[in-house]
Amino acid sequence: MLWHAQATASDAIVLPGDTIATMFENAIQQRGDRVALRQKDFGVWKSVSWCELGQISREIGMGLAALGFEPGECVSILANTVKEWMFTDLGALGVAGVVNGIYPTDSASQCEYLINDSNSVYVFVEDEEQLDKILAIRERAPQLRKIIVFDMEGLVRFADPQVISLNALREIGREHIKQNPKEWARRINIRQPEDLAILVYTSGTTGKPKGGMISHRNLVHVVRGYNQMLPQDEHDERICFLPLCHIAERVGGEYSSLYSGSILNFVENPDTIPENVREIAPTIFLAVPRVWEKFYSGVTIAISESTKLQQLAYKWAIRVGHQIADLFVAGKPIPMSLKLKFYLGRRIALDNVRKMMGIHRCRYLATGAAPISPDLIKWYLALGVPMLEGWGQTESSGAASFMPVNRILPGSIGRAGFYNDMKISPEGEILVRGDNVFMGYLNLPEKTAETIKDGWLHTGDVGSVDAQGFFKITDRMKDIIITAGGKNITPSELENQLKFSPYITDAVVIGDKRAYLTALIMIDQDNVEKFAQDNDVPFSNYASLTRAAQVQELIGSEVERVNKQFARVEQIKQFRLIEQQLTAEDEELTPTMKLKRKFVHQKYAELIESMYRTS
Repeated sequence: MLWHAQATASDAIVLPGDTIATMFENAIQQRGDRVALRQKDFGVWKSVSWCELGQISREIGMGLAALGFEPGECVSILANTVKEWMFTDLGALGVAGVVNGIYPTDSASQCEYLINDSNSVYVFVEDEEQLDKILAIRERAPQLRKIIVFDMEGLVRFADPQVISLNALREIGREHIKQNPKEWARRINIRQPEDLAILVYTSGTTGKPKGGMISHRNLVHVVRGYNQMLPQDEHDERICFLPLCHIAERVGGEYSSLYSGSILNFVENPDTIPENVREIAPTIFLAVPRVWEKFYSGVTIAISESTKLQQLAYKWAIRVGHQIADLFVAGKPIPMSLKLKFYLGRRIALDNVRKMMGIHRCRYLATGAAPISPDLIKWYLALGVPMLEGWGQTESSGAASFMPVNRILPGSIGRAGFYNDMKISPEGEILVRGDNVFMGYLNLPEKTAETIKDGWLHTGDVGSVDAQGFFKITDRMKDIIITAGGKNITPSELENQLKFSPYITDAVVIGDKRAYLTALIMIDQDNVEKFAQDNDVPFSNYASLTRAAQVQELIGSEVERVNKQFARVEQIKQFRLIEQQLTAEDEELTPTMKLKRKFVHQKYAELIESMYRTS
């Protein structure tokens, strides 16, 4: 059965332009002095208008042109999510270039691979730390001409003919604009919709990253579709904090804001996300499940520390919220008496919870890039904020399905986007077709041929679709567990339920060709440390915390809570806690903070085997 979403929103084009470059130029002309973005500087949020954004990006692009940058050549950006990332991206695209992003957590050797595979001729780095990585490998990247540094702090006395500051590049650009006043306009119109715009490398959970080639047509097609599904405009406030080299923030954040005019607010750093969200109070908030889980955990702990009266008020209010959420999910009418109770519940408890998180102005929350627990979605619904799950991948240039605002089904990824078709293959794989399907993998024609067949993108995700066109992801085809007894089990369902616990950050369920299921679990450090302190559990470091008997019992009780929701053959019989505190810089995690299943199986092979030696 083939499903195609029926458009209900206006399909009017908000911003003309059939490439990112022409769309950007039209945005500058239309919006002028309106605020385009903000970023904190010495504790104060500083605004950048569309005219200023255009001027800065133009100087960067023309600076590259003055240095010899040719249409179709590639630049790489190695930086955290900062406004200079966006300046550089739009500047390089404006002079007909191709832009590749590199995660700031990548090692020097990973940078070397990505720079050479993409054939980048210029690399932009955030600061001294990132510069050191490129200096260490530049002799093995002979095509590299210049390294441009955003922040020169600590490099005042540094001198290298191949390294210049972003300010110096902008000065070169300003001079080039004076000498060639029509060059920017000429360059903007060189690239055509079918031409390559950006490279987005896959996260590398199963080997070396593959460079997804995404065209201007792909990008424009998707951002127009996004705005049909979830309309936004110049009055909306957005938070920008996910990696811009990942497809979710690049398309769902930067390019969607470029198209719609919504204001993009760059957080200070990952640690200040909660504080920055409260300061901005966004109207639309896109995040990955890890963030939503963290917010939920924070509320859970805060409630446990509140007064008895506050706890009772919250317990009553959230119960009413769940009653309304259950009726809404079931498509049933909500009685006026229940609406009045919910209004009271919001006044006495739930509004404060929403303000504590900074989501009190949100029209909707969006989640994607990884599976999320249906119970977590229901909790946000119970607060009175719709959480909409989207699904997609690099190869579909972002989300290919969306949850409609008026019909939320937790556990589903929604219906096919207005702009693409979706279906289930005879093998159970989800297939996607449309102008959002990427061009293929850079330098890998065989992999491209395996992924795009007869015009359909083979996503590698196993799923199903119901009579109303709602799709559900079962799991990745390669991740399905078949036990020794022949039972097919989808580990993501168990893992999502485990991650719903405030004490568990991530989990990997094991059991393929095994007699029973086991799990490796990563604890939530802050919440487990607080548990240990409240219960006089001695510990000296992270490893000793995971070994404490009371912590083992705590996580064991969380595993048992999850086990009760599944059949006996699907239950976890043994678990082990990962004793190393992991960050995005560790090989076990992808830059978007997902555990690499294959790598975890290899690195913790002995720990896994210990769970099968103990019956």
